[in-house]
Order: sequence, then C-alpha cells, then structure tokens
Amino acid sequence: MFEVMAEVEAVCGRLAAKRISDQALADLHDANDKCQAAVEAQDPDSYYTENERFHKIIYRESGNGFLETETEMLHRRLQPFRRQQLRLRGRMAQSMEEHEAILEALERGDSDGAANALRGHVAIQGEKFHSLMATLKNAAE
Repeated sequence: MFEVMAEVEAVCGRLAAKRISDQALADLHDANDKCQAAVEAQDPDSYYTENERFHKIIYRESGNGFLETETEMLHRRLQPFRRQQLRLRGRMAQSMEEHEAILEALERGDSDGAANALRGHVAIQGEKFHSLMATLKNAAE
C-alpha cells in the first residue's frame, strides 16, 4: 500500500506544482511551522495532525477532484501505520527535512522535483514502518 501511496502522492505533487495557489503555499508554510514546533516539543501526535494537513493541501491543489478523493481514501487506510513510524527516533526531524524539499519544489513550480520528493517521502514511511514491525517482532520473540 505504501508503494501505491508513494506513486499517487507523486502524481498529486506533479500536478500541484503547476496549479498551487499562493494561499495554499502559505498554508503549507503554516503547517510546516507547526510541524517544526512539534519536532522541537517531541510531540508526534501534533506532528501527525499538521503532517496530515500538509498532505491534504497538496491533494487538493492537484486540481483533480477524483485524484484527491482516491488519495484521501488510501491515506485514511494507511493512517495507523503512518502515525506509528513517527515514533521512531529521528523520524520526525527527517520527515521535516523531506517536507522542506517538497515545499521548495512546489514553490519553484518544479513538477518532477515535487513528484520525486513526495514519492521518496512516502516510500520511506513504508520502510520505517517495516523496520518498526521487525523491531517489535524481535522484541516479542
């Protein structure tokens, strides 16, 4: 599911890079500022809330209602997994760096850069989740 989500979000980013409004860019900056505050407070729940807002803005700014709806459905299905990987040491700070790269590409109108940054950002979430599950499995044995 994370592999599919990575590709779907990449499409959202590719389209949003050409269609995003100035207000949406301001909203992304606001979400990122709140994510940064959550990183500093070591508050994964607040980070998750603003991270979700960040991603949903990009889905909306793709300008494709069907894509937005389908992406949000898959996002909801992955919520428990996405939330847990934020608890890994250093993951929130790493995620924050990834958000900065996404936002920079969107501001430049760089479709390929936004797509690649989003693809990598979501794909690594799947990798981190699998690492977390392996750690839990080993601890249970």
